[in-house]
Amino acid sequence: MDLVAGDSREILLAVAIDDLASFDDRTRFAAHLSFGGAIDPTWLDLFSAAARTVTGRDDPIDFLDARSELDGPGDAGERTVERIDPAWVTAIAMLGDRDLDAVAGRWIDLLEEELGDLPREEKPSIRTFARDIVDFARAADRAPAVLLAWSL
Repeated sequence: MDLVAGDSREILLAVAIDDLASFDDRTRFAAHLSFGGAIDPTWLDLFSAAARTVTGRDDPIDFLDARSELDGPGDAGERTVERIDPAWVTAIAMLGDRDLDAVAGRWIDLLEEELGDLPREEKPSIRTFARDIVDFARAADRAPAVLLAWSL
């Protein structure tokens, strides 16, 4: 699962030819965040909920609600490619550094409510991933498009 910011045609081309390594090329794509196989998209719903709780704002909306099908043709093979609402990206980008620790802590609480107790050694990596999500959003905020590419 990858979030990629840039020109949607360039992103779709990279997905179509299975050139996912090119997502890290900053001359071609504004930002890239790989989730690997361990992260479920619903985790980003919980991240959004944590951000709303900490900031007291109504945004960002849940990540699953921020996704939409792409307009027009495009076969990405075995991968599904969806557009991410720019308002979701902007809301994440606007999270202040002073709020990030609280958001990460609340996110961990929500993950534990959903999944059960997390091992102590995993919590620092979740905090790091929270920073990565915000850093991605800040780099992607002015990009023409943010797409999510994923496969089962």
